[in-house]
Order: sequence, then C-alpha cells, then structure tokens
Amino acid sequence: MRIPPMYVIRRLGFLIAVMWTAATINFILPHLSPKDPVQEQVTQKIAMFGADSSDAQQMINELKRIYGLDAPLWQQYLRYLWNTFRFELGRSITQYPRPVMDIIGQTIWWTIGFAGMATVLAFLIGTVVGAMVGWSRAPRFFGYLIPPLALFSAVPGFIVALILIYFLAFRMQQWTGGSFYFPLRGGYGSQTVIDPTSWAFWKDALWHSVLPALSMLTVTTGGWALGMRAMMVTVEGADYITFGEAKGLRGSRLFFKYALRNCLLPQVTALAMQLGAIVTGATLVEVMFNYPGIGARLNAAIQEFDYYTMYGIIFFMVVGIALTTFLVDLAYPLLDPRISYQES
Repeated sequence: MRIPPMYVIRRLGFLIAVMWTAATINFILPHLSPKDPVQEQVTQKIAMFGADSSDAQQMINELKRIYGLDAPLWQQYLRYLWNTFRFELGRSITQYPRPVMDIIGQTIWWTIGFAGMATVLAFLIGTVVGAMVGWSRAPRFFGYLIPPLALFSAVPGFIVALILIYFLAFRMQQWTGGSFYFPLRGGYGSQTVIDPTSWAFWKDALWHSVLPALSMLTVTTGGWALGMRAMMVTVEGADYITFGEAKGLRGSRLFFKYALRNCLLPQVTALAMQLGAIVTGATLVEVMFNYPGIGARLNAAIQEFDYYTMYGIIFFMVVGIALTTFLVDLAYPLLDPRISYQES
C-alpha cells in the first residue's frame, strides 16, 4: 500500500521534535542538581588514592575546561545539541578519556541479547496463550494458565530475580554438589576470554544470560497474555466473525485469518514500544545480576554523576522508542488493510 510522501515528512518532523525535546530535558535535569560532577570525581579520587589535595582546585578547573563546563549554560546547551545530533557524545567523566559511544557500543549488545530475546519470547508466548484463552473453541487447558501468569506479572522483576538467584543458582549449587547450577552474577565467567569468534565465549555468555532473561520472561509474559485475551474476547463477538461462522468457515481459519489478525495490531504497537524502551525494563534485572549491560551502566552513571554517560544512554533510549514508533506507524497498513493514509 502506498504511503503519501507528505505523511512521511510530517512523521519525520514529529520524530525530530521528539528527539529535540528529549535531548533538552536530558540536558536540564542533571543541571538542577547542586552537585558538581567534576568536583565530586576529583574529591573521590583524592580520598581513594590519598593524593595531595593542594592541587585539587587546579585539577577541577582544568577538567571543567576540557569538558566545557566553565562556559555559560546556554553555550553548553548549544554545544550539547550540536554534538548530540551528530552522535558525538563526548567522553565519560568517571572513565576519562573513554568515549561515551565506546561505552554504549560495548554494553548495549549485552542488553539487546538477553532482554531482546526475553521480550520477543514473552510476546510470542503471551500472545498465543492469551488468544487461546480468549477463544471460546480453544481447549479449556489454556484457561488454567492465566492465574499464574497474572500473578507473576504483578510481581516486580527484581523480586523474581532474587527468587531465581536463590533457588536456581545458590540452592541448586548446594543440592547438586556444584555439578549443575546457573551463574550467580556477571555476563561471563571470570576465566573466560572475551572473543566474539570463540564458541566457548558465546556458550558461557549464553549460560550467564539464562537467569536474567528468565526473570524478565516470567514477569512480562502475563501482561501480553492478559492483553491478548481481552482483545480476543472483544473481537469474537464482532459481526465479521458471526458472518464467517454462518458461511461455514473452519474454526482454524476463523481463528488465524479473522480473529487473531485483527487482535495483533495493538500487540505489535506495544511490542514496538517495549523494544524501544528495552533498557528501562532491563535496568533493575542487570543490577541484580551484576550483568554488564547498558542498564547497569546507566545506573552506575547516575550514582557517579557522570553527565556525559547519562546524556548518551538516555538519548539512545529516546531515539530507540521514537524510531520503533515511527516504523510501526508506517507498517500499520501492512498489518491491517483497513488502515490507509490519504493525501490531505
């Protein structure tokens, strides 16, 4: 189906406006804090390493000059906007002179790996289970799955993570004498060499991602199932379902071609939002498992008051949500033929 060019241009303009608004809020909020990030870091380093504090002010002034924090606030804002939209996110204050893009590039794949896998699996399982529960002709067995799924969806993710750590990692290690258990923490073993070309590394990384992914899968599957069930109950009483039954269509055809297809549109929209905001959902889980993902790195940057790392990660989160929403909006006519974009 053809999408009018003006519609795409308007959506692109809205996308840019969202990114600018988010970048502006992202810049303002850290500056509302009375803390000075450079002074905090210099003070911590002096206290940690026992260095001479006589040159502390000179170090603070030099670092402020390097980061441009000695300039007026409006100049900092304009420079920040220009650098952000060029994806030149500066260098981390706590890991100077490491570029923020390097930090994001090394941590985001860990989050995409386990959290992306968990989100897609939760979507598929929850959608199928919810559709079968809401469909009156489905086996009654599926109805017994909703109470436990609804119960777990109401439990915070970090609680589920603690339960899994205790039983499947700590206690299982004792029960099996150390012969079979899941790792307690980290994204790979302490003796493992990070080598993307090595199967041993990928095997170890996958084994470490099982519990974090399982904790997210357990919490989110119920929400997908309940949402799909509500949509299926509504759709089953629609006129076109009744008409299809009157024509004598098979139950499987009614389910897949008519009911399920019309229920998928809000589910796909929610999936796009979930994938775009995947970092926020994984942050607490990564902290609980000490997982080397971008959510844990964001949490550390907030605690350490690392301006530029916070700027970069939050901006990437906003861009992810905005882009996925934009792409799903353009894909609506492919998912539902009833939707069309007209030239105005």
